[in-house]
Amino acid sequence: MGTINSAMSLISAALEADQAALNITSNNVANASNQSYTREVPNWQENQPIYLNGIAYSTGVTVTGGVSQRDRVLEQRLQQQQQLSSASSSLRSALTTLQGNFAPANGTSASGDIGTGITNFFNAYSQLESNPTSNPLRQQILSSATTLAADISGKAGSLDAQKSALDQSVNTIVMQVNALSVSLAEVNKQIQSLSPGQDAGTLEDQRQSDMSQLSQLIGVNQIMTESSGLSITTSGGQLLVSEGSAFQITTANVSGLTQLLLNGTDITTQLDSGGGQIGGLLTARDQSIPNTLASLDQLAYGMSTSVNAANNAGTDLDGDNGNAGNIFNAPMQVAGTALAMSVVMTDPNKIAAAGLGQGAGDNSNALTAASLATQAIINGQTPSDYFSNMVSTLGALVSQTTTENMALAASVTQLQTQRNALSSVNLDEEASNLEEFQRSYQAASQVFTIMNSIMASALNLGVETAVA
Repeated sequence: MGTINSAMSLISAALEADQAALNITSNNVANASNQSYTREVPNWQENQPIYLNGIAYSTGVTVTGGVSQRDRVLEQRLQQQQQLSSASSSLRSALTTLQGNFAPANGTSASGDIGTGITNFFNAYSQLESNPTSNPLRQQILSSATTLAADISGKAGSLDAQKSALDQSVNTIVMQVNALSVSLAEVNKQIQSLSPGQDAGTLEDQRQSDMSQLSQLIGVNQIMTESSGLSITTSGGQLLVSEGSAFQITTANVSGLTQLLLNGTDITTQLDSGGGQIGGLLTARDQSIPNTLASLDQLAYGMSTSVNAANNAGTDLDGDNGNAGNIFNAPMQVAGTALAMSVVMTDPNKIAAAGLGQGAGDNSNALTAASLATQAIINGQTPSDYFSNMVSTLGALVSQTTTENMALAASVTQLQTQRNALSSVNLDEEASNLEEFQRSYQAASQVFTIMNSIMASALNLGVETAVA
């Protein structure tokens, strides 16, 4: 009888284990469309054997629960690549917008409207050479100067507006980072409250999802602590989450731009090259746009000072020698010249086409002004060459960033494929597991039926007994 009881107990345990395995597999199938879910497999644990006369007799197995199929090293590699990819993507987007500011309005000029404006301005001077007293030709110089100044000033304004928009995006991302930090700290506490060895399951999935989102926003490092806790620092080493505690990033407005502080330390520069969307945005805001704006300022400064100097070196129609006045407003410094560039001359008679002391019909100073188009007056380059090189440099940067972004995106996809092969639900595989566990359950059930019949017969002193 004792042997029969042992067999009954063994089969009952098998039924319970198979049922537990079926439940785990069914849960995997139910969550197949949940991108944050990590598939689980039954954790089969051998029961303690029974020893009789020195011989060990198995007492079966128990399913202690599901074990999430995750590779923490692979997850960290994926999150690191996501940080780099997100930074590259946000930088590429900002640079593409920046480049778009200099795209030609009609799509025919390689240098855009400013390049066309430079050419038209000096061409107007060349036309004045043939008839230096012509009022329409003089008016054309002022008109082309106004168009050029408006183009340069408008582009500078667009760059400032883009920088402000990026700054606002940085503020938005900071709020998202702070919310995710709080969520991660709370999940950490829940995971650490579980009994040792207990699979966190859905809590781990939530933490992994939060980390994935955080990695796309900001460059971070993660450190596993005792009891499956997690500490997170920024790429520069500032503590963001310490197990169950979260530290908030605060902002301060410095010279019109948002600076980021964490635990009393300015981390703006650290995050600039640290990864995540915020890294790409800060790079564009603090480097790419200011560098382009500085080049535009240099162009405006060189044009304004050179043209003004040329006009004040001749004689205008009113007979003013060497004091005809400025065509463009006179810049005091290079910085800010592009945004402030404008035409201050309103009287076409003040255009000094004649040389000093020469009569109204002389065109020598108009020739001098026109020749500025071919002189190296902007950092050792002609105005057209300087602007063309500026646009070409920006285009090369966009192309380089796009190439890097494509490579990083491919790397992320490859790592996601590896992760999915391990952690995502494969319905074909789960269907196979369901069939396997169902067959096992059915087999154990049939054995249980047989053992139950034997038990009934034994209780009735060997008389075969039907069992309902």
